[in-house]
Amino acid sequence: MKIERPRGTRDFLPDEIRKRRAIETVMRKIAESYGYGEIATPVFEHLELFTTKSGEGIVKEIYAFRDKSGRELALRPELTAPVMRLFVNECSVMPRPLRFYYFANCFRYERPQKGRYREFWQFGVELIGSSSHLADAEVISLAYRILNELGLDFELHIGHVGVLRYLLRHLEEEKAAKIMRLIDKRDTDGLTVYLDEIGAPHELADRVFSLIDLSGGREVLGDASKIVKFDTTYMEKLCDVLDSLEINYTINLGTVRGLDYYTGVVFEAYAKHGLGAEKQICGGGSYRLAHLFGGEDIQSTGFALGFDRIAEICDLTTPEKPLVAVASIGFEKEACKLADSLRRHGICAVTDVMERSLKRQLSFANDVNARFAVIVGKREIESGKYTLKDMETGESMQLEFEELLDYFRSSGLCP
Repeated sequence: MKIERPRGTRDFLPDEIRKRRAIETVMRKIAESYGYGEIATPVFEHLELFTTKSGEGIVKEIYAFRDKSGRELALRPELTAPVMRLFVNECSVMPRPLRFYYFANCFRYERPQKGRYREFWQFGVELIGSSSHLADAEVISLAYRILNELGLDFELHIGHVGVLRYLLRHLEEEKAAKIMRLIDKRDTDGLTVYLDEIGAPHELADRVFSLIDLSGGREVLGDASKIVKFDTTYMEKLCDVLDSLEINYTINLGTVRGLDYYTGVVFEAYAKHGLGAEKQICGGGSYRLAHLFGGEDIQSTGFALGFDRIAEICDLTTPEKPLVAVASIGFEKEACKLADSLRRHGICAVTDVMERSLKRQLSFANDVNARFAVIVGKREIESGKYTLKDMETGESMQLEFEELLDYFRSSGLCP
């Protein structure tokens, strides 16, 4: 019986894994250059961790289950809540700000489509404990540097949830939250219907649509202040820092993020090509969440990168490391010893484990794109010189072990 992989998951072969690891390496390098340290949290958490943050409605969107002791658990659908839980449990007395980054798989039960999977990977950072515009600037610049270093063609949009929340302050909290979610989904038709449904004044509806249509440079902040009383000082300071770092961005007050725990600056990055409708590759902002999990009420700023979408459009890859095939004719133990010695010197080496003829061993070496083949036979054992065959040119030569290493070094196979 053939068993297929679960819907919404993927298998990765070596070529794809090599590309993903190369992308991951760039992300890690840049995060660590900013002073961020890697953390890891469990793949499953208590279900309450996610319902506390997002409400009971999230249960239908995630993989929730009871363990053998009846505890309600869930596979993590995202990493921010687990990181905050870790902070409250383990790090509350550590000097601040704390700078963490993570790379891990997450799980959501939703309809699979291009760029959206039930198992997916996120790379993200959290800067915990600062409410300064400098924290927002650092996190935004970190995300921008990663995307830029990966050679992606993208747009960075920056907003502030406080503008719309101030405008909606007289509405019931639940109604205001739904309006924010509709704006986040860019569902203008649904927003129009809902504003009419709750009897929102026409003036309020007009101001909401005027705000979310504002997009452009720093002049947008002045335009926004004409629609709703809002102190733009914080955003002006943020823009000053971003401008000094030569970061290209668009002020877009329709960028709000749909989750209620965001409190201030929010930002998103969109790929310009290759992803169709699912083009968002980064999302983040400042938020308050630790107090929901028993910690103090402090501000944090973070982002998560959609690793799978980035991998789909990123051309970065690492060339496959050159391979040496060690072929033997009746001297398998000597071949294994030689291969082991080569590996100790940083060379990728494979031996025949199928007990094939020399001809078939060399054919296999060609099939796996081995750069060289080293032959170990009676003549080689007696002379102390191995036969080295260049699989690209077909040329052969006899070399002692040290000469073999020197040749491989000159060919870039080992340090």
